[in-house]
Amino acid sequence: MSKHDEIIKHISNLKIGTKISVRTIANELNVSEGTAYRAIKDAENLGLVSAVPRIGTVRIEKTTKRNIEKLTYAEVVNIVEGQILGGKEGLYKTLNKFIIGAMTLDAMERYITPGNLLIVGNREEAQKLALDNECAVLITGGFGCSDEIRQYANEKQLPIISCDYDTFTTASMINKALAENLIKKDIILVEDIMKGEIISVNLNSKIKDVKEIMRESGIEVIPILNDEEKIVGLATEREINNYHNENEVVSKIMNKNVVFVTPKTSVAYAAHITIWEGIKNIPVVDGKKLVGLISRQDIIAALQQASGQPQFGETIDDMIIKNFDCEEIDGGFKYYGKISPEMLSPIGTASWNTLSMIMSTLGSLALKHNNNINVSVDSFSVYFIKPVQLDSKIQILVKCIDSSKNYAKVEIEMISESDKEVVGKALLSAKIFRK
Repeated sequence: MSKHDEIIKHISNLKIGTKISVRTIANELNVSEGTAYRAIKDAENLGLVSAVPRIGTVRIEKTTKRNIEKLTYAEVVNIVEGQILGGKEGLYKTLNKFIIGAMTLDAMERYITPGNLLIVGNREEAQKLALDNECAVLITGGFGCSDEIRQYANEKQLPIISCDYDTFTTASMINKALAENLIKKDIILVEDIMKGEIISVNLNSKIKDVKEIMRESGIEVIPILNDEEKIVGLATEREINNYHNENEVVSKIMNKNVVFVTPKTSVAYAAHITIWEGIKNIPVVDGKKLVGLISRQDIIAALQQASGQPQFGETIDDMIIKNFDCEEIDGGFKYYGKISPEMLSPIGTASWNTLSMIMSTLGSLALKHNNNINVSVDSFSVYFIKPVQLDSKIQILVKCIDSSKNYAKVEIEMISESDKEVVGKALLSAKIFRK
């Protein structure tokens, strides 16, 4: 085991909440401070530690993708630019929801439950009530707390946080962060679907041995590694079966132009690669080390699962789509809605960018509605756009003008309902992503 791996293992075995420094790690494990610094940085990337303002680097509990929609109290500190008054040991606990203490204690008590965050001013009795019920406290207005409350928070290992913002601003900031994280949870990464247990061979392996491995395992693609365990090529079943000299080494027929992704690559981007490169399997590489493999079937299954998940945070596409109703027409779809204030440009008419986005978004949505297929937009061309006034009712007609097994093209017309004038026209082409 290298010194770097030894430090990572040491950090992973530390108690949650333990403060970590470069000098401490270097002294305890007898390594240079440079080695310790690089290992701590890697531990941060792995989610084992986190840097907290005015505290330092702290060992945290590694969160999973499933919990990304939840915030920790440490993240709240960063969001509200707060100061930690007590209960530092509980900073990396997650909060379920936040409540605002703007009522009497008797009325407030039924809302305060374990794992929540009470946002309140300089009301000591409310702060104590929250701690009694295993609830952390965020004090607004720049107020502090008494020594008694601070000591009680330390005993309970529940954070007491203070910030300079008013209660409304503080709640709005936290609510925005929760909404953003709810959107992020739907972004599936390669590491969420990749197969960690992979079969690989050395570049000096004989073709007959590789063929036997393929036959026994049933796999069609095998990564080829050099003596340093770095991927240097791929061997496919077709190449192996078409080569007659089975005693030759596999490096003679391997494909050296390896297209790969990293564990943090989004599945959507990996899908784009499989379409444009025309490949069925993609190696997953961390640094230069092979760590997994994903197939086109894995990608499609992940995208289909994501499309069925509820969306709680609004993206720009969601904001556009919610303003339009849809009905199916002969040869396509018709969407209708109106121009809202957030769509306006500085001169008072609908923004050119917004109208283009409406046409491209609804054009893509129409293709997805058709046979419930996944698509990757190839090109989007706008022929013209005319000014559209606030509150104008518009129709978007999306008609399929060309379609094949792997390709589709739609024509998009935007029509003003008041005078039936065409105010925008575009053409969108896309590749169809099938299993």
